[in-house]
Amino acid sequence: MQFPESWLRAWADPDIDTAELSHRLTMAGLEVEDTKPFAPPFSGVVVARIVEVQPHPDADKLRVCQVDDGSGASLQIVCGAPNAAAGLVVPLARVGAELPGDMRIGPVKMRGVESMGMLCSARELGLSQDHAGLLELDAGLAPGRPLREALALDDSIFTIKLTPNRADCLSIQGVAREVSALTGCALKALDIPEVQATIADRLAVKVDAPDLCGRFAGRIVRGVDARAPTPAWMKTRLERAGQRSVSALVDISNYVMLELGRPTHVFDLQRIQGGLTVRWARAGESLELLNGQTVELAPDVGVIATDDAIESLAGIMGGEATAVTLETTDIYLEAAFWWPEAIMGRARRYKFSSEASHRFERGVDFQSVADHLQVMTRLVLDICGGRAGPIDDQVLRLPERAPVRMRLARCRRVLGVPLDGDEVAQVFASLGFEFRRESEDFIVNPPPARFDLAIEEDLIEEVARIHGFDRIPDVPPVAPAKMRVVPETLYGPHAMRAAMAALDYQEVINFSFVEDAWERDYAGNTDPIRLLNPIASPLAVMRSSLIGGLLDNIAHNAKRKQSRVRVFELGRVFARDPRVTDGDLEVAGVAQPVRLAGAAWGPAAPEQWGEAARPVDFFDVKRDLESLLGARAGGLRCEPAAYPALHPGRSARLLLDGQPIGWLGETHPRWAQALDLAHAPVVFEVDAHSIGERVFPRPAELSRQPVVVRDLAVWVDAGLAWQAVLDTLLHQVANDVALSVVKDIKLFDIWRDKDDVRNKSLALRFWFQGHDATLDEHRIEYCTQRLLDALVQAHGARLRS
Repeated sequence: MQFPESWLRAWADPDIDTAELSHRLTMAGLEVEDTKPFAPPFSGVVVARIVEVQPHPDADKLRVCQVDDGSGASLQIVCGAPNAAAGLVVPLARVGAELPGDMRIGPVKMRGVESMGMLCSARELGLSQDHAGLLELDAGLAPGRPLREALALDDSIFTIKLTPNRADCLSIQGVAREVSALTGCALKALDIPEVQATIADRLAVKVDAPDLCGRFAGRIVRGVDARAPTPAWMKTRLERAGQRSVSALVDISNYVMLELGRPTHVFDLQRIQGGLTVRWARAGESLELLNGQTVELAPDVGVIATDDAIESLAGIMGGEATAVTLETTDIYLEAAFWWPEAIMGRARRYKFSSEASHRFERGVDFQSVADHLQVMTRLVLDICGGRAGPIDDQVLRLPERAPVRMRLARCRRVLGVPLDGDEVAQVFASLGFEFRRESEDFIVNPPPARFDLAIEEDLIEEVARIHGFDRIPDVPPVAPAKMRVVPETLYGPHAMRAAMAALDYQEVINFSFVEDAWERDYAGNTDPIRLLNPIASPLAVMRSSLIGGLLDNIAHNAKRKQSRVRVFELGRVFARDPRVTDGDLEVAGVAQPVRLAGAAWGPAAPEQWGEAARPVDFFDVKRDLESLLGARAGGLRCEPAAYPALHPGRSARLLLDGQPIGWLGETHPRWAQALDLAHAPVVFEVDAHSIGERVFPRPAELSRQPVVVRDLAVWVDAGLAWQAVLDTLLHQVANDVALSVVKDIKLFDIWRDKDDVRNKSLALRFWFQGHDATLDEHRIEYCTQRLLDALVQAHGARLRS
């Protein structure tokens, strides 16, 4: 929110400078992002009136002006501005003046004519970029008056960053209320005029949706002059608050919104057919807005309609059909209380934001509707003239503000400050709260503008803000120094992150909101959980997989010339599950498991001289996953299976101890091509809970006997998986006491005869070791034969000679 300091001080003027005021507001939770002077420094510039204008004798585009600068003597100034004319009041930089950009004004001769100063445009004074002509001033300003004083240029522009809960400070009055509470200065009371009705005209208004509109007030004003100029004081305040002056009627509406926090709307009465109806939209209806955008309406969007047309989006923006113009003579002024839940997110749905929706979706004072309408009416009558009708104020359903109890002992414990009851009472009184005391408890009635006061902690926060966060002592926490035993088998999220980082992966944190196409293409999810109010149109659904975000990270880096990317993410995914019920951390019907996913793309190893570069493959990432699992890697199995995000022939379902935990594989070529990647990334995704425990190490006695190594090559069917062969061998070892000396089995070579496509040769290596005695040749041969027999019986293997 942007506003000039002078406007704020018109409501609350503490005896502190700009820097201290900015600091006080920031420390109270109203973060002042920026304070800057409205006008750059310059001196020697006064108000002047052009008395006479003559053409330059030697230049077609120059004029010789006689100027009254209030000194009693006329000054001659040569000027080339096209709007220079007799009677015009403009800024004059006298001889010796210093302008922005280190420009110093001195007497000069222009084409032989002496010029004793310079008449200035807005850009030459640093007030704007307008340099089409001289800056025209109010004709009532006296010549000779310093320009900085005449235009109140020694003003500062505040930019405040508000948290979403402080909608009451989206107005000058609201910020001034905070300043008064923080500094103890007087707060200007709002002068509510009693505008008497001089005509009896009324407009019929029917509110069909009390859950949309809790209060609706309006009145007719006839005979207004829409061409009346906006007063200079109002235009100045609006412009310094970042609002462009449009017309008197629009400016008045904007002024009331900025000063009092009350969005209003002005209808052209002659363009309203019949009465108004406040209701929810119907499917198929549309509306052309004031910004020129035509929107298709949904049944959960509120509208103000006539008998046969939609006139405006309730609490968001008016429609073009009933907008006021410079030809408007009769108007209808509207002020209402719209329920925040009925406005929230609707403007973002149509990809725009408005000042009105920004306020209404956070909550606007519902008690002052009629008072603010009186203020607006008085401004309209004073500036544009006209005759006002009576106010129609329909109160349908307003928020019920339950009293909030705050225990003084609780406040002291939370803040760590021994506040007494009188200090707390002073804080609440300075904020204008209605409260009563019951022993050491305070019962506060939340003001109608404070939608952020609902629980005890909210009141404690108010005490802390006004008392001063910087006055809360910095005391070290006092707690018993008790060592907590961490279970050795626990494999928590921090340990997983550390392990992945040790494997050369970098952690990323992606949005839980993803594109609809990601869910369909990467996860095969045709019914994702959709967001009611997405923060951006592409981020419309909740993710059920982490893979899409990691692939997007890789594509982002690849476009920026990164040749090797290894990333991982540990986060929640969201999927429909009717078995889930509501709980402290659960939402009914939505499963929210934590997943760990990783992706590798580019060379398997960083560029080096000792190893030839090759792209990372399935087995590189599988090795990383086995390293992550540690001792549990022995229970990891890869079963060939198809997954939407993965290559059909290079993907596998991951099983740990027989239970499915996730997927591993090379990205599908279609998606790699869509991401414009030269080769496909390899990705994995596993359930974090399934790998959340380690195997507790069990000590065992080491054998001192020598190890014997034997190789065995067999022919098997070309389609036989190595895992099936390994399972057969391990099963035989586990069920044959004689094979207890087999310590390890590895596959070290696969060979195929080009003339035999139906078979392949597997070269196996076995490690044998006795426990109490050295193994003899007979025992080793016996064990080898038993293993070969198992392969023959299970897979029809043949010994390769």
